[in-house]
Amino acid sequence: MNASNFFTKEQKEDIKLAIKDAELDTSGEIRVHLELNCEQDSMTQAAQIFKRLKMEKTIHRNAVLIYLAIDSRKFAIIGDEGINAIVPNDFWNDVKTNMLIHFRQADFVNGILSSVNMVGEKLKQHFPHQRDDVNELADDISFDDNKELSEKVDAEN
Repeated sequence: MNASNFFTKEQKEDIKLAIKDAELDTSGEIRVHLELNCEQDSMTQAAQIFKRLKMEKTIHRNAVLIYLAIDSRKFAIIGDEGINAIVPNDFWNDVKTNMLIHFRQADFVNGILSSVNMVGEKLKQHFPHQRDDVNELADDISFDDNKELSEKVDAEN
């Protein structure tokens, strides 16, 4: 199995639509990334992926990555410095707890969907949409299937 096959086509579309909806009234950006294995700390891995996806390049530094390593049963949420400076200290733990409740029931889609919504609400509150806002990052789920993402990202640079 590849990470890109973990969700059905419909589930992937639901997640993409949730991201679009969450970003509708904010300048913030949300990405979801899946891979099979994480051989290090999930926050360390998420930080590396955040950088590979160039999420720190947003104008307001308000991008958020939701990371899931399926077979390793690890996940993380990482926000850039703009959003981290504003949200309460326990916000990311609240989002993780919400995800964990769903994940323990093997309800990965709703764990991600509800977390995207939580993050989107916080982004709307602190980073409202401006007239000149553009969607700075893709709304599609990114996957790391046997270095496929690394090669794709390298090819785009």
